[in-house]
Amino acid sequence: MKIVIGNDHAAFEMKNTIKSYLEDKGYEVMDVGCHSENRVDYPEYAEKIGDTVASGAADLGIAICGTGVGMSIAVNKVRGVRAVCCSEPYSAKLSRMHNDANVLCFGARVIGPELAKMIVDEWLNASFLGEHHTARVEMIKAIENK
Repeated sequence: MKIVIGNDHAAFEMKNTIKSYLEDKGYEVMDVGCHSENRVDYPEYAEKIGDTVASGAADLGIAICGTGVGMSIAVNKVRGVRAVCCSEPYSAKLSRMHNDANVLCFGARVIGPELAKMIVDEWLNASFLGEHHTARVEMIKAIENK
């Protein structure tokens, strides 16, 4: 599985921690930046993540900023992206099972690295359930296509 990961300046360390964690687990990770703690604008990186997932160049994406909120708002503007901002594992798991979320967002200033790993694990280990949830995801897509 290929995962695209990106961040802003506030999440540079967290991104590197999660990137290494994923690589150690055998995931292929595409890092679209940023690559330092120098101030950047998060929408630029959110768009890169969203475009990479929406095009199929990566299976899933992880977007990290200070709170996760800015990245979540921006990446959800990319057609085909269903991003979720999570600060705990339960919502991350259900976002995949019920909403078929394809981008996970969280905040480096909100959670620590160990909780981030737990959230990532729950999100990656969950699968879309389909069934009645499929119709709801299709409804989301219809809204997006208006």
